[in-house]
Amino acid sequence: MRKASLGTLFVTVFLDLLGFGLVVPFLPGVARAYGASNLGATLLGAAFSGMQFLFIPLWGRLSDRVGRRPVLLWSIAASAIGMGLLGLAGSLAMLFVARLWSGMATANIAVAQAYIADVTTPERRARGMGLIGMAFGLGFIFGPFIGGELGRFAVLGRPGALAAFVAAGLSAVNLVMALFFLPESRPAAQRGPAPRRRAAPLDLAAARLARATPGVPLAVAIGFSVTLWFSGMEQTFRLFTDDAFGMTVATTGRVFGLVGVVTAVVQGGLIHRLTRRFGEIRLVRAGSPILGAGLALLALSPSLGGPPVMIAGSCLLALGYGLLMPSLSSYTSRQADPQVQGSVLGVFQSTGALARAVGPAAGGLLYQFLGMRAPYVVGALGMFAAGGLALRLPALCRPAEAVRRAPA
Repeated sequence: MRKASLGTLFVTVFLDLLGFGLVVPFLPGVARAYGASNLGATLLGAAFSGMQFLFIPLWGRLSDRVGRRPVLLWSIAASAIGMGLLGLAGSLAMLFVARLWSGMATANIAVAQAYIADVTTPERRARGMGLIGMAFGLGFIFGPFIGGELGRFAVLGRPGALAAFVAAGLSAVNLVMALFFLPESRPAAQRGPAPRRRAAPLDLAAARLARATPGVPLAVAIGFSVTLWFSGMEQTFRLFTDDAFGMTVATTGRVFGLVGVVTAVVQGGLIHRLTRRFGEIRLVRAGSPILGAGLALLALSPSLGGPPVMIAGSCLLALGYGLLMPSLSSYTSRQADPQVQGSVLGVFQSTGALARAVGPAAGGLLYQFLGMRAPYVVGALGMFAAGGLALRLPALCRPAEAVRRAPA
């Protein structure tokens, strides 16, 4: 695989997450300024994730038929248009149009993964997929921080417009890079209909395989619950920091940046050593109550310690999420039979995407009708319930030693 191709893919996914992260600190506040309720403000996040849930499998199937390069080029160009629309949006309706468009445009992760699978050998594939994961992490570390800093400046009389225009410009640069350095990975002879790959967001046949695999239904339920309440926290957090502490957009972005750094340290530097010592199941069981404690501290922080307690709770959330989600993914992949591993992981990822679409709406409903603490109180209960499910996870069917000795 050409290094330029891998680098361009890395930049593509990084900018997708950077663009998502750039708007997190200020978008709910902008929506409220345009007359949205708390629920309406969080529905912007639900609209974005909902479009990704619908279009990830569609773009993946289209790339099987026409090639990876055209779909990726379209996605990058559409991302630039979407962020430009967001910067120009002067009404709540235009904000929704821009986020719906951007969600559709940035649903390219399956295509990027397929590109890597096309051009890497099996022994190098994990490294390539890991690079995509690194792009995700870095995008979410830098996106909210940069978005918060840029959100301090109004362009065209609109707060947040500068961050959106910067994201659009970065996508335009990325498009030029892809035009010159991203060759097609799927030869024309290999293209055509792919009957084994469905365009539906949830593949019922794969869901049946996952249900029949010991421990996987519990793992999917845990992942759905954790992602649901974590995404609900993300989309209400800016409203919470404003209502509870009067924080600026920039300060909120810095808190998000700190969360991203803690998550990256755990996932990038600690998780491998911890997994070797304790195993996936113990880390999942530890991560759930840590997440619950983090959300509980957020709920208590307005009356117990103020911003320092809120920041401590945010760091606990980052720690718990960094421990739990990689361990849960690893458990699911190791529990599944190698011949159906891809299908089972696809179910795990699809339900996570559905949770990211539902979570912001659930958080917004609770915030709107039960108060600013409600998403975190209910979320904490949900995390503790996930911990109860984790106690029922069966032991791995394929221990690590057996996996290492298995023939390729």
